[in-house]
Amino acid sequence: MGSPGVTPGATPGATLPFSDATADPLVRLTDLTLGYRRHPAVHHLSGGFRDGSLTAVVGPNGAGKSTLLKAMVGALRPLDGRVTLHGLTAADIAYLPQQAEVERDFPIDVLDTVLLGHWRRVGIFRSIGGALRDRAEEALAVVGLSGFERRPIAALSAGQFQRVLFARMLVQDARLILLDEPFTAIDARTTADLLDVVRRWHGERRTVIAVLHDLEQVRSHFPDTLLLAREPIAWGRTADALAPANLVRARAMAEGWPEKGDDKAGPCRRAEP
Repeated sequence: MGSPGVTPGATPGATLPFSDATADPLVRLTDLTLGYRRHPAVHHLSGGFRDGSLTAVVGPNGAGKSTLLKAMVGALRPLDGRVTLHGLTAADIAYLPQQAEVERDFPIDVLDTVLLGHWRRVGIFRSIGGALRDRAEEALAVVGLSGFERRPIAALSAGQFQRVLFARMLVQDARLILLDEPFTAIDARTTADLLDVVRRWHGERRTVIAVLHDLEQVRSHFPDTLLLAREPIAWGRTADALAPANLVRARAMAEGWPEKGDDKAGPCRRAEP
């Protein structure tokens, strides 16, 4: 068994998602098992996200989708296997958790929230000058929030706050962007505007991985899909991954899960020490 963890690697190369084990993708998952208190939420997942790809991660509730993103950002240590990041540092990764996990009670305004996106590159003890403020204001314009700079984030609607978080990721200028349910409980207009931002990132050859639930949205906007049901069901071009037989299999696997979630799942024998 290899030592679990997140590991830096070499310069990324072109690869097909999941099926091509010969090339080095931007993110490589090798026999990856993830979970909590040694009860697995993701079992033995192997494959890769190629540089510049746009991938949806879908599956039933409790399938391990959010858990997978947490492992890629380094917030969760694998039970077994490895996440390998090729040519990436922490400053190259932007991660948007589910909105319910983001604290909004802190007394901070919209512009200062967006400026936080600069901190990984400039450090918390360096002042943020006019050029960086200009970039933050430009990002707010991109997401449709010009004129909101001094509004407290606590006064924003859910859709407005999600626009702020996307603006913060725009100023991060990251190569790898991880989005966990970015359009849940967001109005249709905001969703459309933020999907435009996702398309912009894809056009700039950034790698975007998003956990999503709306399969029609996935079919319309995401070329690649990983269908996960704690184990990989399919990973490749979206039309193939979301074939009816694959969706039926994922649903059938979910029906066999314990009602109370991952903490009741049996331990994974291959993840034992």
